Amino acid sequence: MNPYVKLPFTEWASEQFYFFGGLYNLVKDCFKEGFKRPFYWDLLSFQIYQVGVRSLPLILVTAASTGMVMALQYGLGLEKFGGKPYVPRLVASTILREMGPVFTSLMLAARVGAGIASEIGSMVVTQQVDAIRALGTSPIKKIVIPRIMACLIILPILVAISNLIGNLGGLMIGNFELGIDPNFYYQRVIETSNIGDYLAGFGKSFFFALFIAVPSCYFGLQVKNGTQEVGVATRKAVVTASLLILVGDFFLSKLFWIIEKWL
Repeated sequence: MNPYVKLPFTEWASEQFYFFGGLYNLVKDCFKEGFKRPFYWDLLSFQIYQVGVRSLPLILVTAASTGMVMALQYGLGLEKFGGKPYVPRLVASTILREMGPVFTSLMLAARVGAGIASEIGSMVVTQQVDAIRALGTSPIKKIVIPRIMACLIILPILVAISNLIGNLGGLMIGNFELGIDPNFYYQRVIETSNIGDYLAGFGKSFFFALFIAVPSCYFGLQVKNGTQEVGVATRKAVVTASLLILVGDFFLSKLFWIIEKWL
């Protein structure tokens, strides 16, 4: 065997080490630059609008559809066992802990992650990043930090809205399709849901925000050989963010269950 030929697994492993090393360096640079003046509040507010306000219609449709489908499936499945009164609790708990933060983050990864990677990649190709460096300004402060901070601020808010809309969708289906009284549905959600359910999903949203923003900025900055790589970087950003959200959800769920047991 030719010793200079890389095996597929070896090549894949080296790419993963390079990727996580690059993420570490990017996060380290963000911490180093983030506390230095000047602070670009105008860029942060613009990114908050881009990430949050423009993503709101997509999040509302996704949350409402998720809540309605879950209520319908739980209701039809439990009806034969006389378990329809448990539908409000099941829907609320599942949305608060899992479906709300995960589906909201996946939608944001598809929309915002792709946008960040393609925008930064285009800036690299058109040498705007080099121009920022030539003017004595840090690209990390002007390009990366506003986008990461916007995701950290907006995603928890979108998750809270998604939780509310998802439960409203479940209440509508519970009333019109399953014949559950809306007052009973509302009371069951209030009585059976607890702060632990909400905090578990809310806490995940901060990690998911980093899973979206940091890889997207990294892949955008890695574009080097023309506009063709912009599409590759966009695809990698969306796939990587989605995988990190799905895999990270398991470990974060386990972590929050352990914390709840300790408390």
